[in-house]
Amino acid sequence: MKEPMKFSVLLPTRNGGKYLGNCISSVLDQSYEDMELIVCDNANTDDTPKVIESFSNDPRLKAFKTEKPVSVIENWNNTLYASSGDYVLMIGDDDFLLSGYFERMEKLIKKYNQPDGITYNGYRYISPEAISKNAPSYYSDPYFDFDSDFRGEEKFPPERLHSIVHDMFRFNVKVPLNTLPHLWSRKVINRVDGDIFRPPYPDHFALNSMMLRADSWVYLPEKWFVIGVTPKSYGHFVFSDDEQKEGAEYLGISQKFEGQLPGNPLVNNMHVWLDLLKENHPEHLTNIRVSRVNYVRHQVFFWVSQYRHGSITLTALLRLLGKLNFLEWMGLVASIADKKCLKALFSMVTILKASKINTFYYGANVLEGISNIEEFSQWICNKNSTDK
Repeated sequence: MKEPMKFSVLLPTRNGGKYLGNCISSVLDQSYEDMELIVCDNANTDDTPKVIESFSNDPRLKAFKTEKPVSVIENWNNTLYASSGDYVLMIGDDDFLLSGYFERMEKLIKKYNQPDGITYNGYRYISPEAISKNAPSYYSDPYFDFDSDFRGEEKFPPERLHSIVHDMFRFNVKVPLNTLPHLWSRKVINRVDGDIFRPPYPDHFALNSMMLRADSWVYLPEKWFVIGVTPKSYGHFVFSDDEQKEGAEYLGISQKFEGQLPGNPLVNNMHVWLDLLKENHPEHLTNIRVSRVNYVRHQVFFWVSQYRHGSITLTALLRLLGKLNFLEWMGLVASIADKKCLKALFSMVTILKASKINTFYYGANVLEGISNIEEFSQWICNKNSTDK
């Protein structure tokens, strides 16, 4: 008889000891045996070693430590190369995996004859003070708003995957770009030349590279994780206006390209990794270009959002708008015909009091009486059971 499918869960961590215990528990508390949890302690100076040691009796845990701090990208690659599973899942130290995950994924792998990847949905939990001081907890259900063409459980052929990647070059993101919503096969990882994790955003480059190399991919409209947003998350640095430089240093990235505009680092770094993707996959992307019109539009929306929630003055906004040339203004005017652009513009104009949480996170709701991601996971599971 064929042996059960084996999974590797990768957990690179840097001073996330405050959240690490809940994350590890969410993996090791599951009864599934044919898996390994690879934890890389990136020369942590907090309670991380003690937290890892508290789980040392579980043989599924494989932990190692670097002698000195390494970059996020090197830490991720180190964790991947220490793993051996047929399927690989990357999780953050402030994230949470829901019970039953491995059994569900194993059934899908058998049903669809070992696809190269599986994509699914989940929830977002935003911990207190992750966005600003004295802020409450928030949550989003679902984590990602898939388009209507993701109708239900289905297997995607290569041409559908290539179309998803091509849409990225128009800044039209049809699948979540971080790692936790996706399970990857070892065989598709090995088809990508060199390291799959590269700056500026290792997860974004890796996912799109594998989608270009995959033979098949499964979409599952179910929720199997909670992505955490905490004061140590990169998103915290991006959306806390005075800390964008610190966020870039956290990932070891710099965003430089011809025609770059100041503004949202997520948009600028997306331009960088799209250029890198095109350079590394010319056979798939020869005639694909980064849309200048959509790039400018996203930055202008970000500038206006900053003004609306008080991060920049009207004078600063006008100064930024003055950086656009005639062709860029014409492109902005023409883009108004786009449905998504109209929807975003209408939302921006009609919401009288703009807030960071609603500007930057999809469908965020205030959550009272919940202080950590484990409590939220229990709450959402109980809520779902009651709603049924």
